Amino acid sequence: MKTETKSTVLVKHHLKSLKLPTMYAECEKIALRSAKENLDHLGYLLALCELELVDRERRAAERRLKAARFAAPKTLDAFDFDSRPSVNKPLVLELAKGDWIDQRENLLLVGPSGTGKTHLATALAMAACLQGRRVRFFRVTELITTLLEARDEKTLLRLRSQLGKQDLLVLDELGYVLASRAGAELLFDLIGQAYERQSLIVTTNLPFEHWTEVLGSERLTGAALDRLTHRCQILEFTGESHRLKDAQRRRRSKN
Repeated sequence: MKTETKSTVLVKHHLKSLKLPTMYAECEKIALRSAKENLDHLGYLLALCELELVDRERRAAERRLKAARFAAPKTLDAFDFDSRPSVNKPLVLELAKGDWIDQRENLLLVGPSGTGKTHLATALAMAACLQGRRVRFFRVTELITTLLEARDEKTLLRLRSQLGKQDLLVLDELGYVLASRAGAELLFDLIGQAYERQSLIVTTNLPFEHWTEVLGSERLTGAALDRLTHRCQILEFTGESHRLKDAQRRRRSKN
């Protein structure tokens, strides 16, 4: 066995022990390329380290995206701003940078069903994941059920602690189902816990004056809106449901 081969075996063994999988997989290939390009040892090491860092961030981003539990992946590129002229595109592109999350601000997306609120909320939250932020996505009905179950199973404090570690919580579809009194109070507690500690994206089909129909109490509604809108951007959606338009288009094509 040649000395070079022994060195390669030992290097790969050490890289595996150090849990550097990309460097382990690429060290021989990069060594050959470095030799052809007359790179010195530091140049070779730099190339390997850069590969490891890029791949490590890719894996971390994949874990964050999986942990966020998005209902379906969405991107800003796929959002049709032309069909939603009420949506402030320059503001959305600025929000995609994520500075508002670092400042613990909130984002409210308000408008009729089917106008793209969930798409945009998901796209902005996915961008936050890719930038290194911790995100968790909930439909509000799912969140309330989860909170009630945690309360009954006496794991509510642990759940609150887990959610409190997120940089951004997405609360999707507020207003589609009436909350019980207990559910509304738990939802308000979550909003209160997040206030000035983390950011929230809330999508809703209800104008603010109708939130009492969901939360059931003017006092609770007022306090929730006070916290949500204190440091907040609001995006308004208007127009017909794109799902309704698609259904009508399909029916016409069949006739």
